[in-house]
Amino acid sequence: MDTACLDYCLTEQERGEFEQNGFLIVPDALPPQMVEDVKAVVDRLDGELRAEKELGPHERLHCIDFVGKDEIFLELLDWHRILPKVWGILSWNIQLYLSHMDVTPPLAPDAERKKKRLGWHQDSGRLNIEIETNPRPRISVKVGYFLSDTTETGRGNFHVIPGTHLQNKLEFPDDEVSDPCGTTPICVPPGTAVIFDRRLWHCPSPNYSDITRKVLFYGYSYRWLRPRDDVTVSHFMDRCDPIRRQLLGASTGGHGYTSPTDEDVPLKLWIKEHLGEEAVAP
Repeated sequence: MDTACLDYCLTEQERGEFEQNGFLIVPDALPPQMVEDVKAVVDRLDGELRAEKELGPHERLHCIDFVGKDEIFLELLDWHRILPKVWGILSWNIQLYLSHMDVTPPLAPDAERKKKRLGWHQDSGRLNIEIETNPRPRISVKVGYFLSDTTETGRGNFHVIPGTHLQNKLEFPDDEVSDPCGTTPICVPPGTAVIFDRRLWHCPSPNYSDITRKVLFYGYSYRWLRPRDDVTVSHFMDRCDPIRRQLLGASTGGHGYTSPTDEDVPLKLWIKEHLGEEAVAP
């Protein structure tokens, strides 16, 4: 793995911000050329999948399990400016458990623009119903790589409510239209990454601009959580290093997910070698 990771470990300030707000904005996570290279692949896939799914030019494309569709997406799996912050939050016992590519074109000119409440939610579906603690455990985080300019509102911006990762329920205004107090649009330029706790109440929003919104989401969880996607990447495994194979779900067997050996979690050994024993405790 790229030793440049060592320059981007989670700082105490970033940890405090993440714990308080439930998300962390990382400016310039991707250099401009990487943004352009990834966008070119996204644009190609968007054209192919839009035709396959018979989507119109103004309909949103939501493609799950995209990582196996092009080798460039492997680069972001263990991207040196972001993965160290993910393991700083979750530890070394992690995997990719979902991925989705979202392409949100501008609304059609004649589309209804009636004010309505955004689609607020926490990630992980049944997990939020079947785990009874308050607040529920973190278990996973998502990384959103923003490839288009969302520095202004109305561009399909990602919205969050800071601090709500510690709330199992969200209180809504009585008018059934307005969004909750504290609603915050994330306005960021291309190349920005946003890391957020799965429990954070969040949502997308309509795109009223003339810019197509493009975002890649990578979800990381503890290895014992069943992946939400199929993670169809077997055709890449033979060209991946051990850490990438760990992130893509490789294991010595079922027991290796709950009681991993060194072979199961090479990321642990890498962190220990470069950052010391205390970095992998407990």
